[in-house]
Amino acid sequence: MTASQITDQPVNTRDGEELDKLKVLEFLKANVPGTGNSIEIKQFPSGFSNLTYLVKTDSKEMILRRPPFGKKAKTAHDMSREYKILKALNPVYPYAPLPIIYSEDEDIMGAPFYLMERLNGVILRKNLPEKMALSKENARQLSENLISVLCRLHKVDYNKAGLADFGKPEGYVKRQVEGWSGRYRDARTPDAPDFEKVMQWLHDKMPGESGIVAIIHNDYKYDNAVLNPDKPTEIIGILDWEMATLGDPLMDLGASLAYWIEKDDPPMMQAVRQMPTNIEGMLTRDEQVKLYADIMRIKIDNFDFYYCFGLFRLAVIAQQIYYRFFHGQTKDERFRPLVQYVKILENTALTVIGKSGL
Repeated sequence: MTASQITDQPVNTRDGEELDKLKVLEFLKANVPGTGNSIEIKQFPSGFSNLTYLVKTDSKEMILRRPPFGKKAKTAHDMSREYKILKALNPVYPYAPLPIIYSEDEDIMGAPFYLMERLNGVILRKNLPEKMALSKENARQLSENLISVLCRLHKVDYNKAGLADFGKPEGYVKRQVEGWSGRYRDARTPDAPDFEKVMQWLHDKMPGESGIVAIIHNDYKYDNAVLNPDKPTEIIGILDWEMATLGDPLMDLGASLAYWIEKDDPPMMQAVRQMPTNIEGMLTRDEQVKLYADIMRIKIDNFDFYYCFGLFRLAVIAQQIYYRFFHGQTKDERFRPLVQYVKILENTALTVIGKSGL
């Protein structure tokens, strides 16, 4: 097995999402030394949010990130913000890719964008790559490492990193519950569930301020982690920092575990599994919470709230994307089934509420 057989590879750009190669090349020649005279652009097909392209020139391979086409949430897809956090984090958090250049010149592609280094590695999607296998022991080690790398982020001194003004941690949980509730109501389509019972429960069960403030990724999961192709239990990079901010790190953990489908979860949840979190040896959600608490040296006794919020937040993100498809702002057929995904997330959140002792 060679590394190229299991690493994440780009494909031809989707219709309607092409970039003007000549304009990109001219921008690079003017701003990135050693660019050369040739350019090839392909697209990474996965992901539902910002668009990601591989840009190859005579001597360089870079990743280009730009917002999606069509109507977007007012504060979403801020390329400048994503670039700035990478610039601040890269020196102090080795998993953050090195940013290269940012541009607001909309003449190039109609939107702000930035380029960063390419991290060559394995990115796990729904199932393991065909040529890749993980033993039970390796699966456990990888899932432990995923939590360890998250804890390392949450321990970064955001003041020393120059990110003290990167968010408003005071009242963070309350703002998140109220803000995401408003976003869901704004993005709801006639075929989507109302989520009102879940939103009311989250409002009623909000914990007080934990007193812990950290840089939080807000979309931390396997398909945003780059694995070493020669040692796939090792994480070498974390991608997609568009929603990162300062806030309560338990909210970050809850958002992460909303994606985590265990092998013993019911068929309804298995139907929306996006990553191979169900293979033998992977930690359970409860085991991850315990490991996180041990590493961070904190006590967690109300995780139902954070997990339920994570499920709700994931539903809002899916619904916002589906809204664009429903209203014809994108023709990407991957978005058509997302409303069913939203319904399953509501049912899962209601199940958590029904079993919770909060």
